[in-house]
Amino acid sequence: MSDVKVIEAFKNALQNYTLEELRYISADGVWSICQMYDHLILVALEYLEKVEACALSKEEQKLGKSEFGENLFKNGGFPLIKIKLPDELNAPPNNLDSNEVLLTRLEQVEKKMQNWESTIDRINPNYKVKHGGFGWLNGREWYDLIGMHFRHHLRQKSELENRIAFLRN
Repeated sequence: MSDVKVIEAFKNALQNYTLEELRYISADGVWSICQMYDHLILVALEYLEKVEACALSKEEQKLGKSEFGENLFKNGGFPLIKIKLPDELNAPPNNLDSNEVLLTRLEQVEKKMQNWESTIDRINPNYKVKHGGFGWLNGREWYDLIGMHFRHHLRQKSELENRIAFLRN
């Protein structure tokens, strides 16, 4: 599924949730659908900042990706595992947004991605910014990571939708 299609799928799904379903937390340590969306949006915006940092760089970086990063890009996505971030990086995402606010925020992500689309491949591939787990990534890699991250959360989206199913009865 392309980056555009996966983000469109998330946008379209927003129409299917009531506010109660969107914000429902089924268990300790399990995010609501709203929190998952907030996480996806914040991470996408962070990755777009890294794209911009690569574009503005004036210094080539000879170092490359970590072993995990190499495998991630070779496979075109995250492994089919749940990834637990360290506690200091794992603050619970926002659970207050409405469907409309989340939709607007997703559209902002799409617009920023579209703004980079025509120039992303003109960024020097040796201008890189370090990712804590994946190593040194260039602008194209940071950009591609957005779609990979959205696709990675499709399974979580399905699981959360299953958890809210009883609210509909």
